[in-house]
Amino acid sequence: MRVNRAWLGLVVLMLPTFLVAMDMTALLLALPQLSADLGATDVQQLWISDSYGLMVAGLVITTGTLGDRIGRRRLLMTGCAAFAVLSVVAAFSVDPLMLIVVRALLGVAGATLVPSTLALITNMFRDERQRGRAIAVWATCQFTGGALGPVLAGFLLQHFWWGSVFLIAVPAMAVLLLAGPVLLPEFRSDRAGRLDPAGVGQSLAAVLLLVYGIKRLAVESVGAGSVPLVPVVAVVVGAAIGVLFVRRQLRLETPLLDLRLLRSRPFTAVLVALVFAGMAMAGTGLLVTQYLQNVLGYSPVASAVLFAPMGLGVAVGTMTAPALARRMKQPTAIAGGLAVSALGSLLLVLADGGHALPLVMTGITVLALGTGPLFALGTGLVIGSVPPERAGSAASMSETGNYFGGSLGFALLGVLAAVVYRSRTDGTSDSLAGAVEASRHLPADRGAELLHTAREAFTTALHVIGGVAAVFFVGMAVLTFLASRVRTAPDEEASTRLPRPSNSSASR
Repeated sequence: MRVNRAWLGLVVLMLPTFLVAMDMTALLLALPQLSADLGATDVQQLWISDSYGLMVAGLVITTGTLGDRIGRRRLLMTGCAAFAVLSVVAAFSVDPLMLIVVRALLGVAGATLVPSTLALITNMFRDERQRGRAIAVWATCQFTGGALGPVLAGFLLQHFWWGSVFLIAVPAMAVLLLAGPVLLPEFRSDRAGRLDPAGVGQSLAAVLLLVYGIKRLAVESVGAGSVPLVPVVAVVVGAAIGVLFVRRQLRLETPLLDLRLLRSRPFTAVLVALVFAGMAMAGTGLLVTQYLQNVLGYSPVASAVLFAPMGLGVAVGTMTAPALARRMKQPTAIAGGLAVSALGSLLLVLADGGHALPLVMTGITVLALGTGPLFALGTGLVIGSVPPERAGSAASMSETGNYFGGSLGFALLGVLAAVVYRSRTDGTSDSLAGAVEASRHLPADRGAELLHTAREAFTTALHVIGGVAAVFFVGMAVLTFLASRVRTAPDEEASTRLPRPSNSSASR
């Protein structure tokens, strides 16, 4: 009976996991329509799309630890209620400023959901094998939501107005609010201590400035003759605040983020692999979506459908990861999966000519499929390396690694692709989208020549990014395998596994 209740609870936890991931990507297709209706400027469109993700990234550290202290179910239910209400407000926004503010508040609510769901899984599934399967299901929902977000948004926009993209979250959140108190356990640590407002402020400022600066560098460096100053300052200041945050956390007896966990080599190897895998997937995703639209000529909706196998490939990989773990050691399965991802990346290097579409689709599917063991088993290793009362903090570290990896991928690999593109066009074009637009205002022969040159240059950039991604995956496969071969010293293991409080409260 308890097992049935736990699995029913997991079904409930799938809802916010799916919706948070979907909300990160669904707005991409709705942005042009809502911007036209609300009269949003280019800068306002940027903040409409970025404010949600920035707040999620900035607050996930705080909310992960907060759930350990005030109760994970309580935090989850509060976040779900806020998410539902704010989704309705967002759907009926009357001007761009209102939508920007509501999107930021949605990010605050969204930041409470992912670490809470992942931490609750550790309470509901104490058996390691069952917990592994449950985390695989959780990861599958996360990546399926990200993959289906644009597809579902495209369907809704064909039949309804742009606000429907926000309203789809309301029924699911209502189900969770009704079923959560019955099916989900409550858990909090009685030794949590105070929240540390200074640490909260430092972590929020550091992550916001770093993510914002990295994203702006990715956008403003393209086509610019020099490196933009404001994003660089944001990155430098964010890094400085981050150093202060780390020093403060190492001095505290009950830190907001337990950095002592990084002394475990396998723990650190998984986190590093999550960052670099996020970089590779974000960088290749950025190039492939543009390649589908501006080189192969597919519409945004058709491109979203063709790109969906990348997210679905991760979903399949995460679901099959527990079966792999029964046949081999988890680090071996993770390393093997990353090697498969490297092969998928190399297929992108070969994409050109009449066979470009099948090679691209096969490449992103294989690439994503190989990351499944990392996201399922690696996340399980991170969560399983700490006692249950610290699971929220460990979950926040895992999610922060994912967000940073994605932001770094968009920025660093996006800039690298732009450099390759400009060099291949001899500086005559700054971006493929700009070349496509310019070709419409030129005579037919000159426009066709410009498009041919731009598309060839962008294809070369795709090949370079595919090669870089392959190097990342091979490096992470080697790192994960070698880290698993190093035995953790007894004192090191003791420092990473904190003693479980004798009076922690948990109730089902």
